[in-house]
Amino acid sequence: MKIIIVDDEIHALQLFLPNLINLETEYRFFSDDEGAVLKYVAAEKPDGVFLDVNMPNINGLKLASEIIAIHPSVKIVFTTGYNLSEKDLPCDVASNTLGFLYKPCNSEKLHYFLSEIAEKSIKMTVKTFGTFDCFIGKNIVRFSSSKSKELFALLIAYNGKALTMNDALSQIWPDTDLSKSKILYRDAVWRLRKTLENLHFDCIEFKRACLVLSTTNIDCDYWDYLAGKKGDYKGEFMKNYEWSINYLPCLDNMSDPE
Repeated sequence: MKIIIVDDEIHALQLFLPNLINLETEYRFFSDDEGAVLKYVAAEKPDGVFLDVNMPNINGLKLASEIIAIHPSVKIVFTTGYNLSEKDLPCDVASNTLGFLYKPCNSEKLHYFLSEIAEKSIKMTVKTFGTFDCFIGKNIVRFSSSKSKELFALLIAYNGKALTMNDALSQIWPDTDLSKSKILYRDAVWRLRKTLENLHFDCIEFKRACLVLSTTNIDCDYWDYLAGKKGDYKGEFMKNYEWSINYLPCLDNMSDPE
């Protein structure tokens, strides 16, 4: 887990240190430098931010909005001596806010927020070269049906683009009667949602006849390869699925040294 603490009072760090010693937590303290905070967030994508609301040179609410714009999945905890609540926050900030740590800060409450950030900072590793599989830590993700797994694989292939129901039907159930394929699609969506809920891993926006995958907390060899990073592509991509052959020409061209 990675967090940052933004507070113009250095003694705020004295509260955090005893609570961080026994946690696998990387942390940075920023006193009053908005530019440094935003630069760090862009580069390091911390899981959580403990942010003072009122500082001499920083408006905490404004900075929170800028941080979220850079890193949409980050969790915010506001530290303040004022009587603030969620209704005082802008909508874009409220959706990312876990709560308020009122000064003088309470260690028990701080530990609670650290635990909340840790629980929400779960990351998934996705392997696409060869067969398709997903992992949380070292544990493989067990999907409740082959089609819910294939639906998630197609979302991975779409790389953050919206996947419509019609696109999913045409690729996963191409030879199935339309009315039946819609029933199968809805069942796969329901099963996929349940699998992710059981993992406490929130990565899909389930819209009407459309799914959108958030790529923030997912490490994927395919996405890295598209971004120009080295990978172990050897001519096979999600070979479990027939539709995956459509992606091979692009991958093969990228692997060609010429």
